[in-house]
Amino acid sequence: MKQIIITIILAVLALPLAANNANIDKANQAYKQELYNEALKLYLQEAKETGVSSALYCNIGDTYYRLKDNVHAVLYYERALLLDPSNSDARFNLEFVRGKMQLPDDAGDSWFSNWVDQTVSRFSSNTWAIIAIITFLLFLAGVAVYMFMDNVLMRKIGFFGGALLLVASILANLATFHVYHKATDGNGAIVMPESVTLSTAPREPRDKEEEAFQLQQGTRVEIVDSIADKTRGKWLQVSTSGGHKAWINAKDVEVI
Repeated sequence: MKQIIITIILAVLALPLAANNANIDKANQAYKQELYNEALKLYLQEAKETGVSSALYCNIGDTYYRLKDNVHAVLYYERALLLDPSNSDARFNLEFVRGKMQLPDDAGDSWFSNWVDQTVSRFSSNTWAIIAIITFLLFLAGVAVYMFMDNVLMRKIGFFGGALLLVASILANLATFHVYHKATDGNGAIVMPESVTLSTAPREPRDKEEEAFQLQQGTRVEIVDSIADKTRGKWLQVSTSGGHKAWINAKDVEVI
C-alpha cells in the first residue's frame, strides 16, 4: 500500500514536468514548421509559467530573429548569456545579429578589455570557481613535491609549476567575481526604439544644448542612476561602452 501511494505521488509530481516538456515540444515543432508567431507565443508562455533558462531565452531570441525583430533577438540573447555565459549558441547568434544591425562593439573601450571580457565571460562563475579550487589544490600538491621530494628535477617542477598554478588560481578567482557581479548587478539594458536622443538632464531635451548624443536601436548601455516623479516619469542615467553618460527615458530601454 505504501509503495502504491509513493508511486501515485511521484506520478502527480511528474505531471508539471511532462506538461512543460510538451509545451516546449509544441514550440519547437511550430518553429520547425516556420510558424514563428505560434512558436514565440508558446516559448513566452513557458517562460511565464515555469521560469526561464538560458536555452529558453536563446530559443526566444532565435524566434524573434526569424520574425525579423532583431532588437528583441539581441535582448533575449543577452538575457541568455546573463544566465549562462558559456552558452555558445547565444553568443554566436548575438554577434551575428549585432553585425547585421551594424552595432558598434560594446564589450569595452579597448581591444584588450574586449578580449578579456569575452574570454572570461565564456564560462559561468561556478565554472571559474571550480577551476580556482582545482588549481589551488594542484598548487598545494606542487608545494608538497618541492618540500618532500629529494629529486632536484621534481623539486624544480614542484616549485615553478606550483607558482604558475598559484597565479592561475588567483586569476580564476578574479574571473569568478567578475562574471558573478556581471550576472547579478542587473544594470545592462538595450535601447529599443530605432533611434533615441539622450539628454544632459533627466527630462526631454528643451534645446540643442540639452541634447547629449544619439543611440541606435539595439545598443547596450549600463544603468548608472535613476530618478522618477509624477510629471517627468522615470528617467535613467546610462553609460555607453565608451564611458559617455546621459539620461534616457525608461520607456526607451529594456533591462537585460
